[in-house]
Amino acid sequence: MPAATDGAGLASLHNLQDQLAEIGDEVDADQSDLAFLKQFLEGPLLESLVQAKDRLEQDPVDQPSDESASRMVADCINDIASLGSNSHAVELEKVLSAPHFMAMMSAYDDIADKNYEEEVNDVKQLSAPPPPMVFNNVADQVRLVGIRKDKSAPLGITVKIDEHSDLVIARIMSGSMIDKQGLLHVGDIIKEVNGLQVFSPEQLMEIIRFTEGSITLKIVPTVVESQIKSQKYMRAHFNYDPKKDRLIPCADAGLTFSDGDVLQILSSEDPNWWQARVVTKDEDGQTGLIPSQPLEEKRKAFVQPDYDYSKSSLLCGLKRRKKKKIKYATKNTTDFDRCDLSIYEEVARMPPFERKTLIIVGATGVGRRSLKERLLKDDPRRFGAVMPHTCREMRDGEVNGKGYFFTDRETMEDDIKAGLYLEYGEYNGNLYGTKIDSINHVTNAGKMCVLDVNPTSLKILKTAEFMPFVVFIAAPSAEALKRMYDYGRQKGIVVRRGDDDYRKAVEESAQIERVYKGLFDMTIVNDSFEDAYKQLRMALNDLGTESQWVPINWGPSGLLVPGSYWSYWSTGPTGLLVLLVYWSHWSTGPTGPTGLLILLVLLVYWSTGPTGPTGLLVLLVYWSYWSHWSTGPTGPVFTLVYWSHWSHWSTGPTGLLVLLVPLVY
Repeated sequence: MPAATDGAGLASLHNLQDQLAEIGDEVDADQSDLAFLKQFLEGPLLESLVQAKDRLEQDPVDQPSDESASRMVADCINDIASLGSNSHAVELEKVLSAPHFMAMMSAYDDIADKNYEEEVNDVKQLSAPPPPMVFNNVADQVRLVGIRKDKSAPLGITVKIDEHSDLVIARIMSGSMIDKQGLLHVGDIIKEVNGLQVFSPEQLMEIIRFTEGSITLKIVPTVVESQIKSQKYMRAHFNYDPKKDRLIPCADAGLTFSDGDVLQILSSEDPNWWQARVVTKDEDGQTGLIPSQPLEEKRKAFVQPDYDYSKSSLLCGLKRRKKKKIKYATKNTTDFDRCDLSIYEEVARMPPFERKTLIIVGATGVGRRSLKERLLKDDPRRFGAVMPHTCREMRDGEVNGKGYFFTDRETMEDDIKAGLYLEYGEYNGNLYGTKIDSINHVTNAGKMCVLDVNPTSLKILKTAEFMPFVVFIAAPSAEALKRMYDYGRQKGIVVRRGDDDYRKAVEESAQIERVYKGLFDMTIVNDSFEDAYKQLRMALNDLGTESQWVPINWGPSGLLVPGSYWSYWSTGPTGLLVLLVYWSHWSTGPTGPTGLLILLVLLVYWSTGPTGPTGLLVLLVYWSYWSHWSTGPTGPVFTLVYWSHWSHWSTGPTGLLVLLVPLVY
């Protein structure tokens, strides 16, 4: 066969056509194959492609400059900026900075560099499904998807019949084989399985069950919207076993978890069933379906205890009785009216830090006061206690501020009405109480304030202001309590108690746990005082070394407040935080700022040592536009961090550091 000439591509194509005509009768080939090849080579499509290739390979008359047009425009804009208020310069800067002009310069650079490849990562997803007229026929947009079936693992999808009687994918389990492959999406219509038409979930399940190896699905794809991985975390306040739940759509897809587990909510689109993952230290916990907050609230509110599948408390050891409500003032129930129906609590992960207060709660006679006194005695530099107020007269030898703060009854009653007291009571005609401000006196001295209070006070203390670590001292069995008191009485520590007192302590402990369990950070069963004390000290020491899951309102938005004093962060600033917020325009009504928003956080002092910078730290956050208070910024967000000096970090800079971080919203 003659070799192709060195001419243009189109000439080579014509030469190839001639060669095919000459050798047609000389080769032993099927006439249909030769006719197909002849039709392909003489087709207009191939000829057009060859002409385009010739055109692209022609040497252009004017070679493009090696310098980037976009860079030249940027340099020009910088030069124009130095002209100041010249009206012509300002107008030219607007023209050169226009998005369309910049896009044209970018296109010129791509053409000059022969950058013709498609950038797949820059393809933007549609924000909404296109109108029907965009496609001639949706039914024609089918595609085949091949899936390798694993006998040991389910596919991880659930299907349903929609309003058009189509079999659509209703849910894809996060972490499943289908989710990892990314070939199927929620809303895809399944038409066939292995060449067989399917019309119902039962039919689909039957075919898949008896299929081994690979599965081929013919689907009509839906429009895929870009999704951002959820960063919502919930702490569960109940035990859940999907095998015992009759409402779950698929028990095998359910997620088993225990009271106190932290769950990452992966999807909450379904109003009744959320997709979640158990958060573990290796960040690779199991995923599955869990009941949503509204569903579980309805179930807990209306299902009788005897028919509730959840695990009962192991602390009381008693038969369930009808719940007796604990009464308290309605003015203190703002955020805690549902405390006896704790389902999920939204939390956030925080670095190790020392809590401001330690709250020990429990029934009468379980040893909470003894634990408090032991803490104050063993480590008085770390722990402190509040000093109560009283209206009784000072006795001989007493000094105001030593043991008690003394005041008159009228002043104390006025302060009680004003809500300045955490708790109070009357004894022998005199008022005694704990003022809320006295907690701040202890924490401002750099100590953790240890409080032994009534559980109803948790409604006031469980806030970012006090950042408490709440420990519930649970009563053991009545027999164990009796043994502990007999031992204490032999040592001369406690007084005699009867069997009814032990039983009441167990009942009261169970009641407190049922009502306030959602507010506890830790539960210790005090069947041995020494063991309980060791558990408490170990948990308090872990606060400074391990990350913590705290209520969501304790996060940065709860800590960075005007004039706040941040002295309880082990590796962070220990000085004053100044928060300056500037809005250039504030609209009337609830929409919030609609103009420029500048947030300036000034950390005056950062503790010395190898944990961070030793100089000034300035954090500047800029939102270009904030259209609505509830939705947040709609424009670019930038964070500017400036350290004036950084000399105590072995791997960090020793001079000026300026960090500009764009945050994608």
